[in-house]
Amino acid sequence: MSIEFTISNQYLRSSRKKGFVSFISGVSMMGLILSVVTLITVLSVMNGFHKELRDRVLNAISHSYITQYNGLVDNWQDLQTKINQHPNIISTSPYIEKYALLSTKNGAQGISVRGIKPDLEKKTSILLDKIKSGSVNLLKSDILIGAGLAAQLGVIINDKITLLTPKLSSNIIGIQPRFKRFTISGIFDAGIGEYDNNLAFINLEQAQKLYSMKGQVSGIRLKVDDLFNAKKITREVVASLQSNQYYGVDWTEQKANFIKALNLEKQMIGIILLLIIVVAAFNIVSMMVMVVTDKKADIAILRTLGMTPNRIVKIFFYQGLTIGLVGITIGSILGILLSLNIEMVVSGIESLLDFQFFPKDVFYITRFPSEIHMTDIAKVALGSFILVTIASIYPAKRAGKVDIAKALNHE
Repeated sequence: MSIEFTISNQYLRSSRKKGFVSFISGVSMMGLILSVVTLITVLSVMNGFHKELRDRVLNAISHSYITQYNGLVDNWQDLQTKINQHPNIISTSPYIEKYALLSTKNGAQGISVRGIKPDLEKKTSILLDKIKSGSVNLLKSDILIGAGLAAQLGVIINDKITLLTPKLSSNIIGIQPRFKRFTISGIFDAGIGEYDNNLAFINLEQAQKLYSMKGQVSGIRLKVDDLFNAKKITREVVASLQSNQYYGVDWTEQKANFIKALNLEKQMIGIILLLIIVVAAFNIVSMMVMVVTDKKADIAILRTLGMTPNRIVKIFFYQGLTIGLVGITIGSILGILLSLNIEMVVSGIESLLDFQFFPKDVFYITRFPSEIHMTDIAKVALGSFILVTIASIYPAKRAGKVDIAKALNHE
């Protein structure tokens, strides 16, 4: 162990006797600790929220789907059989995805209509498992709508609604849009506004009649065994069909903007919170300047004993690094502990204040999910250490430039 490091540690221990200097040192370290704890905890909670949102969205959609360029798939049963032969495919379901106008006595709403086979759809999406009331039995005149849509239209189970499509039909009255009366057989609540407010399910055969798609579907939805390998698997499936009329779209393409928004949000919050660490790290500058001023006599004595200015610089540079490393280490440990127990801490605060941060009647996510990523902790620790290193350079160099004669004269 070098003499410079030994002296710097001695100064840290002896600084307790210097009231104001010791207080400033403690405040600087505490500020760094709190900054690291805050950044790690917030990033972990954001990871938890992002995972919760991502899982809800990805469970509501298929991992990928395969269709033709014209949006119409003939002989879909044969296509489904070929797709199911791929070893990484867990399940598949045919679907028809179209737009329509849903009309009731209380108003009308433009929606997305999905024609499905309920027994197959359940294997590729969890939407049919989120039934709030009613059942998923889609008979010829049954329709399944989202909770948000039901609230907007003021309808409940067994109410009658009319579905109007853009397709035209000719009869004795003239040319008019195709429409059909349906009975609401079920209301689902997925916790995602995109689906709860704008989606309705009908039987696949009824969708084929309404949209003049006899024997046709819009495509085949897939569920794969490796969510994060969906793009590769989808490409392999399309290639195995040996036809250039098909193409596949996986979830990373379906929800590209959603995923980019989540990542951008995390990056921006991380940058904003990093400014807290910048402030805490540069508090070390003022603290170290005060230490150097306090130790001018010691510096002069060390210089007269033959210690070079560069070695004096090292003493105070090591002191700043030691304070930073201790603060970063303690902050990282406390940040991890708080992230692991954030739900218990929040529950305790809610019980103490008799207040809910996320009321169940307002928010879909009613808890503080947390997910620790070691890469985030490593980035926080490394970034903090770099800032502390930069902050320690100026006071250390100032210590090396202390005028020996003036320092001894003042003493």
